[in-house]
Amino acid sequence: MGKEADTVVKKAVKNHGGDATCLLDIIRDVQDAMGCVSDEAVLQIARQLGISTTDVEGVVTFYHFFSKKPVGKYSVYLNNSAVAVMKGRAAVAKAFEQGARCKFGSVSSDGVIGLFDTSCIGMNDQEPAAIINGAVFTNLTPEKAKDLVEAMKAGKDVNKMVKDLGDGQNQSALVKSMVNNNIQKKGQVLFAPFEGGSALKKAVSMNPAGVIDEMKKSNLRGRGGAGFPAGMKWSFCRDAAGKKKYVICNADEGEPGTFKDRVILTELPHMLFEGMALAGYAIGSDEGILYLRAEYAYLKDYLENVLAGLRKKKMLGKDAGGKKGFSFDISIKLGAGAYVCGEESALIESAEGKRGAPRNRPPFPAQYGYMGKPTIVNNVETYCTATRIILEGGEWYAKMGTAQSKGTKLLSVSGDCKKPGIYEVEFGMTIQTLLEECDGRPAVAVQVGGPSGNCVGKKDFGRRICFDDLATGGSIIVIGSNTDLLEVVHNFMDFFVEESCGWCVPCRAGNVILRNKLEKIMHGNGTMADLKELEDWCLIVKSMSRCGLGQTSPNPIYTTLKNFRELYEAKVKKDVEYSTEFDLAAAVEDSCKYAGRKPQLGEHS
Repeated sequence: MGKEADTVVKKAVKNHGGDATCLLDIIRDVQDAMGCVSDEAVLQIARQLGISTTDVEGVVTFYHFFSKKPVGKYSVYLNNSAVAVMKGRAAVAKAFEQGARCKFGSVSSDGVIGLFDTSCIGMNDQEPAAIINGAVFTNLTPEKAKDLVEAMKAGKDVNKMVKDLGDGQNQSALVKSMVNNNIQKKGQVLFAPFEGGSALKKAVSMNPAGVIDEMKKSNLRGRGGAGFPAGMKWSFCRDAAGKKKYVICNADEGEPGTFKDRVILTELPHMLFEGMALAGYAIGSDEGILYLRAEYAYLKDYLENVLAGLRKKKMLGKDAGGKKGFSFDISIKLGAGAYVCGEESALIESAEGKRGAPRNRPPFPAQYGYMGKPTIVNNVETYCTATRIILEGGEWYAKMGTAQSKGTKLLSVSGDCKKPGIYEVEFGMTIQTLLEECDGRPAVAVQVGGPSGNCVGKKDFGRRICFDDLATGGSIIVIGSNTDLLEVVHNFMDFFVEESCGWCVPCRAGNVILRNKLEKIMHGNGTMADLKELEDWCLIVKSMSRCGLGQTSPNPIYTTLKNFRELYEAKVKKDVEYSTEFDLAAAVEDSCKYAGRKPQLGEHS
């Protein structure tokens, strides 16, 4: 094993130029070759890169898709998000377990099949879905799961297990995926006709300050959810000290229920890369990075090919867009499965080859970002929107939307509706209108903004989707009457417990406390006092957590307590001041059996 690890690690390190910022790629190559990242491999990676074993170990154990134990010749990662559960995930999981003869979280005795739970993989519009050795399988049924197990046992190439290809570029030679785009509604910003190269050429005909002025006129706010004004961010970065600056695209849409960026990456990559290039021109940068979530690794070769084509057309590289003296190029860095990396400073840490732990702020990335240099981080939709703004003008764009939310928004709609998919809508659309368009009118609740957002009931379906009212990064989950809303809340809390980076106690421990208290209530052992404690803990975690994950993680409980309190009250004991789930008789049953005696329990035990 030691000799094998040494050989594999040397090859992986050499393939990435001995660059420690490529640590995630090196670890990924080692795992692909060896089936895991052993202690010996950790030691060899550290030696080859001249870093500590602690740094390597920390990265290996931080990311979901890395493992120190063998994950099987075929590793099956089945989505366990709330929508997957709604769509029959349990039956699919059972079929995988019966076929592989092992439980989720383990590997079959012959080492062929590993079964693992994973959070949202960006396929909520076609669930249940799984990733097997990097290939995506959608709309799974128990029968399809059985067929996949048989194919794996027969040693079939995973790509040959993909039978029906999806639409659009999913059918292209470099993708060949069964994923469907499910574009339900096209708007005039993202999906209007676009001539490649036109926006960058127009941008470089202006001065950089003029480009930023157009962004400010548009009042474009970041589309990742936080909504910080893009023009202001670009201006801060341009004015920051230092010659070297970076443009980073956040393509790590890990919020359960969000998949809009997946469709943009598939169908509008030219528009995205052009937006990054004109941003580079605006802030004085020569280098861009697309941080691509591991779940979308199946698109990497296709995206690399698009970049190569742009270089041939002189849209990237030296004198980009025909502007002498302006050089700009883009590279792709893959994540490895960590929701917290959607936070911009955690993403930067990950791109540098580290654990994706959020940084203390200030300083903000615009002053101190990637490799300590001024950096702008915007998401996929934001850069595409910037491309259209440069073409049509900031004033044109600002005529759409609401007072605080200009333009259009791309929504990922899933759950209990007949037409899941993506919808480009003008800001200000009501929940009710959206439900009519996606045929989700029997809904009793809508989760706006994913688990970290707001769960609203029928009385609030007249509220509008915009920063002025209900803000969202794009996730809209429709919840019908046949779905247990508290089970959805529990699923969301499981997600946050799993995805907390563990840096701060309020998030690391507080979310576990919240989940345990929720379970006590769901099991019928709660009291009215527990509801008050639940609400108090929500406020503690929200106010004391270090980053956005912990500051929003209580929202599934907090917003449903506010909008659906009757569901909680129906579960609790009204006339009891204290109730416990602990069953003393059950706890001592085994010991009494082995001791050959009967438990002597007091009347108050």
